[in-house]
Amino acid sequence: MHLFEKMYEENEKVNVRFVGFTTERVRYDFGIIYTNMFFGKPLVVCMQTGRSTLLDPKDIEDLDHLRQVFRINSLDEASDLAEFFKEALPWTSLETQYE
Repeated sequence: MHLFEKMYEENEKVNVRFVGFTTERVRYDFGIIYTNMFFGKPLVVCMQTGRSTLLDPKDIEDLDHLRQVFRINSLDEASDLAEFFKEALPWTSLETQYE
């Protein structure tokens, strides 16, 4: 019996970066997976909670999105996290993925 249809299966050697840092209020520990999958968006994993998301520049500007994804209590904390991601994550154009 055929239960599912495989859409893709990729093997890829990727770069992973682990970063721990503190702000005035909170400690953060993230794993950042740089891959060619997901249209070039890095996969960011909170090592404390296991919550993960794909991030692009628009996502970082949306503080409510960061609060929801990483269950952050305040806009100040989300703003601190956004500043870190702006500096830590490389950005490539997603348009080339669609050509």
